[in-house]
Amino acid sequence: MSMSPDLLTDALAHLAEFEFKERGGWLRQGRCPSCSRKELYTKADAPWVVRCGRLNNCGYEIHIKELYPQLFEQWSSRYPSTPKNPNAAAEAYLSIHRGFDISKIRGCYTQETYFDQKLNAGTATVRFQIGDTWWERLIDQPGRFGKKARFKYGGSYQGQWWVPPGVHPLNSQKLWLVEGIFDAIALMHHGIDALSLMSCNNYPEKALAELKANRPTGSTLPVLVWALDGNEAGRRYIRKWKARAESEGWLCQAAVIPQRGRTQQDWSDLHLLDRAQEDPEKLHLSQEGLKRYLHEGALLTAKTASEKGLLIYNNSNNHTEFEFAHSNRLYWFKLDVDKYQHALNRIGEENGGLSDDELRERALNESNSIREIANCLPVPLYFQENRITDESWYYFRVTFPHDGKPVKNTFTSSQVSTASEFKKRLLGIAPGAVYTGSNQQLERSMKNQLFNIKRVETVDFIGYSRDLSCYVLGDVAMKDGSLYTLNNEDYFDIGQLSVKSLNQSVELKINSQPHEYQTEWVSQIYEAFGSKGLAALAFWFGTLFCEQIRQAQDSYPFMEIVGEAGAGKSTLIEFLWKLFGRSHYEGFDPSKSTNAGRARNFSQVSGLPVVLIESDREVTGEGKSHVKTFDWDELKTAYNGRSIRSRGMATGGNETYEPPFRGAIVISQNNQVSGSEAIMTRIMHLYFDRAGQSATTKAAANKLSRTDVACVSGFILAATKREAAVMAILNEKAPIYENWLLENPDIRTVRIAKNHGQLMALADALRLVIKITDEQHAELHEQIVRMAVERQMATNSDHPLVIDFWDMYEFLNGDDDIEPRLNHSRNPEREIAINFNHFVMVAADHRQQVPPLRDLKNLLKTSRRYRYDGQRVVNSAIHARNINHKGSTSERCWIFLKEAP
Repeated sequence: MSMSPDLLTDALAHLAEFEFKERGGWLRQGRCPSCSRKELYTKADAPWVVRCGRLNNCGYEIHIKELYPQLFEQWSSRYPSTPKNPNAAAEAYLSIHRGFDISKIRGCYTQETYFDQKLNAGTATVRFQIGDTWWERLIDQPGRFGKKARFKYGGSYQGQWWVPPGVHPLNSQKLWLVEGIFDAIALMHHGIDALSLMSCNNYPEKALAELKANRPTGSTLPVLVWALDGNEAGRRYIRKWKARAESEGWLCQAAVIPQRGRTQQDWSDLHLLDRAQEDPEKLHLSQEGLKRYLHEGALLTAKTASEKGLLIYNNSNNHTEFEFAHSNRLYWFKLDVDKYQHALNRIGEENGGLSDDELRERALNESNSIREIANCLPVPLYFQENRITDESWYYFRVTFPHDGKPVKNTFTSSQVSTASEFKKRLLGIAPGAVYTGSNQQLERSMKNQLFNIKRVETVDFIGYSRDLSCYVLGDVAMKDGSLYTLNNEDYFDIGQLSVKSLNQSVELKINSQPHEYQTEWVSQIYEAFGSKGLAALAFWFGTLFCEQIRQAQDSYPFMEIVGEAGAGKSTLIEFLWKLFGRSHYEGFDPSKSTNAGRARNFSQVSGLPVVLIESDREVTGEGKSHVKTFDWDELKTAYNGRSIRSRGMATGGNETYEPPFRGAIVISQNNQVSGSEAIMTRIMHLYFDRAGQSATTKAAANKLSRTDVACVSGFILAATKREAAVMAILNEKAPIYENWLLENPDIRTVRIAKNHGQLMALADALRLVIKITDEQHAELHEQIVRMAVERQMATNSDHPLVIDFWDMYEFLNGDDDIEPRLNHSRNPEREIAINFNHFVMVAADHRQQVPPLRDLKNLLKTSRRYRYDGQRVVNSAIHARNINHKGSTSERCWIFLKEAP
């Protein structure tokens, strides 16, 4: 089938991602997305189907409409209707997209239109009449409408079927009953009389009764072949409707398409693949192919394990041993040829009227050739690994013959290698599941099932993966503005990417229903917290893109939300977490965590905030802190996304694991952070107090507290969906705002200007996601400028405790040139040497109150009035002058330089 020039041009542009090489009219040596070998090929002038040349080891095959559906969603614009051909778009869709011969079906469809008032968008449709209703397929970008097809409102097709042109049920010897109209048309193209039931749960009771009533006298009824879709629902109804039809006197068969890989194929898909196939021996809908699907249907509808085992044996080149599943139990077939032949001869002599199948089944049952080896059905779904830690697992689904819910969990390589380990693991994850097979049986079973098993990429965090350019957010994922949900096998199927998260600690419950997302919270944040609340929101919003921002601009700042007790800090942060689908959570206390615990908290998320709370523990009156103080300098490397902590790998070598920091730091406590200039310039500061609180702000804050996470978690989807637009604004505006802030005479530090310039750009990008008035936006920018100026002032001055300490020192020390009481240095013009035990004693003599030494020592390292220069032993000038001093004149002191830092 040829391809139109415009479609061919677009298709070749997309196929360039596989890096094909053109040779003799073929595109060859493309990299296969399934096996990663350079064996992919397709026709250069009609690339309808892309195939892997490794037929036995891979067999990847996909139609281009599945690879690039966007190429087949503009039918009305590509093929506009004309007075001569009002069905132009519909016919193009049916012939090109579906591969149908229009001459065989013309007259059974019409081109119509559908318009959605809410979306203010419309599309052309292909409509088919069935009974007193109709069904139509939306053909122009159906993804806009949240559906691909629709029925006439108020009509019903229950009990009926749709008949393609040229199919006459009264004259047919065999009728294939399929789900979709396109499936029926596809089979009709291959000489098969097929009828559409429209849905798997529609039993054509009325149509069958009419067929039976109108059948010519003396003629036999047709055989019904139940050939619904190969998914779980289709298989269930094949068994149900076949049994019902047989009870009503119909002769029945079943046909099933085996489903492999991520693509679910139906009969119309096989028709498309065959249209692009040049080798007649490889046609899916050939006689051999149909025989294979009928065999699969017979296996599906087998009533007993013996019947199924015999079917497999007769179709397996007489393999005498194999495992098989029936009714969610695992069986082992083993044929004792001598015993079986003896039983076959004896039963044949005793029961001469038995058919061959009945005779073989009785002989098989009597020879005890089938044994149950598991009272459940364990099926390996795919292979997953953590390449960094060199760990890997096989992900299994275990189903039961009873009504128990299937269990899915991992097995290690050792657990699938021996029967005893497999049995223990199975019992451990699936209550009551027992495996009784031998090592040999398990080995043969796993050899067949694990060969060329699907591989799924993993990430060990929740959030954004820079390597995959994808957000993995619990049960949903977002890539390139498209939303994906977790499939039945617990991973995300994203085009050519299969991915899942191994993280179980961070739970995000994101409501993906757009009509349930509410936006009243925006005005409530502004009412409760004013422009400071919007600034916190802008930073929180920016954490979703911190990985991309670091990649483009090298860094992403920290945010400090501090203030008075009762000012609403926790209320604000807990609500901001709700926007990301996390409820009843604020953060973790680094002072209560071990180094390993902190490192894991920092590594659990990517493109999400890490909130540190209450790490500035108040100390007791005796000057002893109950917990170890957290050193903020540990976080410096997180600013650029580098590792915060490394650990050795258990490999016997010198390998280390240094996970990069992928999130964003938020600090929430009552007192502001005090640290070195390096850490202070990395932090943007927001201070909240109770001064502006009123009944109005309290009511707004209470509404935020009571807001259900399901009503607002759509924010994270709305934000990540606009990733490209947000980054375009950041890359354009952030450098402009940085330069503008540096022109402010009150701002001299480039890092401060850069941080707050990024926040101003985020405030602009935030308007892509929520509605902020021009006045609120201007007020937000003013707030960010104030924050930058205040941060510059904070980095220029010492902490209040440090200021008080030096004031006290100068009062107690006296004049260095005459007889200093605290400075032990022999070079008092250049440096100060203080022994803190001596300092406390002198302060007590003069009734001066000394702050807790633990806090004071940490803060003095950041001193700007006199720069900290380490600790060392000095020859004390004070002891040398004291004639009453006996013993050594050496003292261990803290050294501070008098030169300006």
